[in-house]
Amino acid sequence: MELNITAKNIALSDALKRYLDKKFGKLDQRLPRVLEAKVVITSQRAKNPMHRYIAEITINSNGTLLRAQERASALYAAIDMAADVMDRQIERFKSRLLRKPHRFIHRPGAAPPTEAEIEAAQEETEEAPSSKVVRVKRFPVKPMSPEEAADQMELLGHDFFLFYNGDTKTFNLIYRRKTGDYGLIEPLLG
Repeated sequence: MELNITAKNIALSDALKRYLDKKFGKLDQRLPRVLEAKVVITSQRAKNPMHRYIAEITINSNGTLLRAQERASALYAAIDMAADVMDRQIERFKSRLLRKPHRFIHRPGAAPPTEAEIEAAQEETEEAPSSKVVRVKRFPVKPMSPEEAADQMELLGHDFFLFYNGDTKTFNLIYRRKTGDYGLIEPLLG
């Protein structure tokens, strides 16, 4: 497993690198087929001192992305909290694998996500105060079923997920309804 560490507005000391490696360096032992883990730690000015440090971790397990992001007033606290969230994400993902293993079989010929896809999955959607387009995201997609898309949406912690439906050969959008169920939007060209 490759562990990529990025620091923004923070000096990446040897002690900090060792701590991050201790916390996240052995994720591939807990979750099989981890190709890459990306850790981003950030220091920012914030009105609330509890949000000064941000620790983000994204792992790629054979095309499935798991992500955790936590904020705290202390850097190591943010890292510990993100590690705890990632542990819960891994356990939830593993339990889904045990319940429905046929849905997570790697498709032959399907390439793992690129760096751009991982970064796109990490970015939060920004709300614009006006009605103009202020951000455009581009990311490669792989064919998947609506069930796989729902699982990917849950693992990323989003309320909706755009995906390419391999069965219908169209783009679909799956979303979480207020009742907790899922809705599926299949566009028709007319």
